[in-house]
Amino acid sequence: MFKRAEETGAPALSFTFEGKPLKARNGDTIAAALLAADERIFRTTPVTDTPRGPFCLMGVCFDCLVEIDGVPNRQACMVQVEEGMQVRRQSGSAEVIS
Repeated sequence: MFKRAEETGAPALSFTFEGKPLKARNGDTIAAALLAADERIFRTTPVTDTPRGPFCLMGVCFDCLVEIDGVPNRQACMVQVEEGMQVRRQSGSAEVIS
């Protein structure tokens, strides 16, 4: 389980993952908040449907792609949680929205 180093007293934010309500600290990335909630599978691969989760946590590997508020292909490790966000696992590849 992902453990936080210390409590900071940062205000809590609410968001959902797969429809489940979760809490995050102000300043958390989606990846950090999901790992703190013991969520490990963020997406599946397009060809074999293999489950994937965060790997590098710095925006290089793209293993943490999720759908945020209906927009696919977002890197969970690069996006901070905002109040009321709706996050979903990404299944396979998603069409790029420009």
